[in-house]
Amino acid sequence: MEVHARRATRFEPRDAAWEAKVRDSFARQKVMAFIGGQLTGLAPGWCEIRLPYREELTQQHGFFQAGIIGAIVDNAGGYAGFTLMPPDTAVLTVEYKLNLLAPGDGDLLIATGEVLKPGRNLVITRGEVYVEKDGRTTHCASMQQTLMTMHGKSDTEGLGK
Repeated sequence: MEVHARRATRFEPRDAAWEAKVRDSFARQKVMAFIGGQLTGLAPGWCEIRLPYREELTQQHGFFQAGIIGAIVDNAGGYAGFTLMPPDTAVLTVEYKLNLLAPGDGDLLIATGEVLKPGRNLVITRGEVYVEKDGRTTHCASMQQTLMTMHGKSDTEGLGK
């Protein structure tokens, strides 16, 4: 079993169209398209995003840059939470704490997000990031995150415009 394998789902979505809603939202994420992030796994309360290596995503030593690691795990946690939010809502990150455990030295980043507590207004998630290189997987970052459910806001609306 891979260390980043999906855990058993223990949550029921409040939106029957949860999967389409999340996939459509991810497809509108300009930053994920820009850096090459791919939504590769989805279940109620869980999400996986993969990011192949590109030199443009690295810092001065050739490792994935910390901000890139943070961006994909923020999205993985956010979309894990969004799977459980009711219809006619949008999701926003309130805060997250990222611990970098090892350099992002590899060919592929894999970020997973998992809901810890799905509240009505605030959703708490945990995220993990792994980097793969030469058949080895290294745990390179852990995150804890708080999300806000934006009630009465469609995810397709511009919230800040």
